[in-house]
Amino acid sequence: QVQLVESGGGLVQAGGSLRLSCAASGTIFHIRTMGWYRQASGKQRELVATITTAGNTNYADSVKGRFTISRDNTKNTVYLQMNNLKPEDTAVYYCNADAKIYYGANYYAYWGQGTQVTVSS
Repeated sequence: QVQLVESGGGLVQAGGSLRLSCAASGTIFHIRTMGWYRQASGKQRELVATITTAGNTNYADSVKGRFTISRDNTKNTVYLQMNNLKPEDTAVYYCNADAKIYYGANYYAYWGQGTQVTVSS
């Protein structure tokens, strides 16, 4: 199967920056889209940003111009550079990957365990 391990979360003051990383490992034939989602306390999980194998990106309106998603296909790793952080960015951030484990398999959505990002005002 596929395992996703996130790192880089933490506590930062408003206006600061953090960089999240997520490495996929295990039995991987191909990873299609990779992305970041977040879930604040008491709220539903929401999309932050996604990136395709070709590098096409999609962002939530709330993070456009502040966050940048990138990936290294050779390392099966996705990154999220977060600048000008705001208290409302506080949430658990989850990595997601659409991957298949062999040629004829279907793509399946895998999730990381989440990493906490806390932005103080």
